[in-house]
Amino acid sequence: MPNRLAQATSPYLLQHADNPVDWRPWETDAFEEARRRDVPVLLSVGYSACHWCHVMAHESFEDEATAAYLNSHFVSVKVDREERPDVDAVYMEAVQAATGQGGWPMTVFLTPDAEPFYFGTYFPPEPRHGMPSFRQVLQGVQQAWAERRDEVTEVAGKIVRDLAGREISYGDAQAPGEEQLGQALLGLTREYDEQRGGFGGAPKFPPSMVVEFLLRHHARTGAEGALQMARDTCERMARGGIYDQLGGGFARYSVDREWVVPHFEKMLYDNALLCRVYAHLWRATGSDLARRVALETADFMVRELRTAEGGFASALDADSDDGTGRHVEGAYYVWTPAQLTEVLGAEDAELAAQYFGVTAEGTFEHGASVLQLPQQEGVFDAARIASVRERMLAARDARPAPARDDKVVAAWNGLAIAALAETGAYFERPDLVEAAVAAADLLVRLHLDEQVRLTRTSRDGRAGANAGVLEDYADVAEGFLALASVTGEGVWLDFAGFLLDHVLTRFTDATGSLYDTASDAEHLIRRPQDPTDNATPSGWSAAANALLSYAAHTGSAPHRTAAEHALGVVKALGPRVPRFVGWGLAAAEALLDGPREVAVVAPDAADAAARGLHRTALLGVAPGAVTAFGVAGSDEFPLLADRPLVGGAAAAYVCRNFTCDAPTTDPERLRAALGG
Repeated sequence: MPNRLAQATSPYLLQHADNPVDWRPWETDAFEEARRRDVPVLLSVGYSACHWCHVMAHESFEDEATAAYLNSHFVSVKVDREERPDVDAVYMEAVQAATGQGGWPMTVFLTPDAEPFYFGTYFPPEPRHGMPSFRQVLQGVQQAWAERRDEVTEVAGKIVRDLAGREISYGDAQAPGEEQLGQALLGLTREYDEQRGGFGGAPKFPPSMVVEFLLRHHARTGAEGALQMARDTCERMARGGIYDQLGGGFARYSVDREWVVPHFEKMLYDNALLCRVYAHLWRATGSDLARRVALETADFMVRELRTAEGGFASALDADSDDGTGRHVEGAYYVWTPAQLTEVLGAEDAELAAQYFGVTAEGTFEHGASVLQLPQQEGVFDAARIASVRERMLAARDARPAPARDDKVVAAWNGLAIAALAETGAYFERPDLVEAAVAAADLLVRLHLDEQVRLTRTSRDGRAGANAGVLEDYADVAEGFLALASVTGEGVWLDFAGFLLDHVLTRFTDATGSLYDTASDAEHLIRRPQDPTDNATPSGWSAAANALLSYAAHTGSAPHRTAAEHALGVVKALGPRVPRFVGWGLAAAEALLDGPREVAVVAPDAADAAARGLHRTALLGVAPGAVTAFGVAGSDEFPLLADRPLVGGAAAAYVCRNFTCDAPTTDPERLRAALGG
């Protein structure tokens, strides 16, 4: 008998719709029911590609006896963290403050007033490794609720008061300058792993936003060390097991320092951010490897994550059927020597094992290896390798595929739109630009209402019930701004402006501080506010970057001032924790550079010289530069106003800080003006 999740749009909630637990979605009725029955609320938060969420579901939530106990003594609420990042953020902050760590599945016990009083993540079905069993936790919480209610409510009240006192001190609200960006670079250098690329130890996450900062810093200052860290990190990741050597695209993170064994889930946001950063690395260096990885990652997103409606699905699961009916992490991706021989024959299997680093003992579990591209002596026959790769990919396609979370998240689609638009433009792949336009069209059609307010998610062409948060408005604006620069269609600039007006009016307070939820959003125990960049740009950093780009396009002083105020947090955090404010540092680089504003005017839209100037402008490395392209006299973009042709020919105008260079018809002069 399905529970109350059967009507959800979230694939994660639907995975739990047939549990014997009487799950409810996050809604007022759930807390009213807890109040009526005088029982606590179990809040369980996860997401569809989460390995340990599946494990706990199988061990505990599918267990009839555990479900019966939960149904008798609790109201159980299940939340998809990707649909409700605000709920996740508020309670994750409480979990981390109380325990010093967090993660998913997140397990939190609440009063009927939604105040948390006991926390954890994964709990096993039996006691192990010093952890109590889930049943023991449930019994302990129920007993405390029944016998020590005063203590429970006192703890809950203290936690809520502590959270309320954690609002960010905004400081002097000045953007960082040369000194802070230099300190941030120094801090990154100290944490850089020279042997293996990347930052810190295991687990090691792809630092896409930090790499964007490093590329922009190099473009602005010429700092070779910044470019070296960016280039080497990208090469190590691309050669490692974190990158899918057959199908393209990146896994979520590496469990080791060497990038060998990934956590195999593939997220849209990682691949969008990394696709864009490899395209930018190619733009800066001309690296063939960067070009290949950017295109393969773009093709992966379009091939495996694109939905029937034209949007992009959230994720591919880490687990899949290993051929015996068991769901095993990485089963789809790993290879044994015997499997290579079966698919390729003995001679080509030996070549593939050498080329992809497949060993007899294996680099993963049970003698299997994750494919890598190790540095080695000698030259491989390119045609033979291509044939090997093709046959391996065909054989892999016949394996049971990982499940796909096919909900469309607005913010992550915004990141994908920016990546595909730019990658398509750089490498003359109009199909990628068209995929970006189709995703943008879907967001406009399905995710925006008459007031241009965003809905966070959709699935199968049906909009979800949850309001967009700051990262949705900012990342979708970022995607639309990139699309405007690439396509020369000013409507995308207009839509970005509508979204950013919401940022100014509904997500910003009188001091210029930003919040993750709108002023008219559902009231939680705390209004979430996190300026740090983690798996994705924080809404705060993303808003700063998009506001700055929009101001460069339009000359809007309120948008530029808001961007400068938002970057005040980067001034405080950049020198201290640069790894966790990479996108904010990248936005600060753009601010220090201007950013530069480029207008390319054409005698007509098909003019070859104008197209060449437009492409040259897009390939400029100046941090955060914006480009407007259109026919002379067009009102499509503000930057095109009063920009005549030069001698009847296409021309480019470059301005920054209220000063403009003389217009040029020469692509080389334009390239030099945008070279950093």
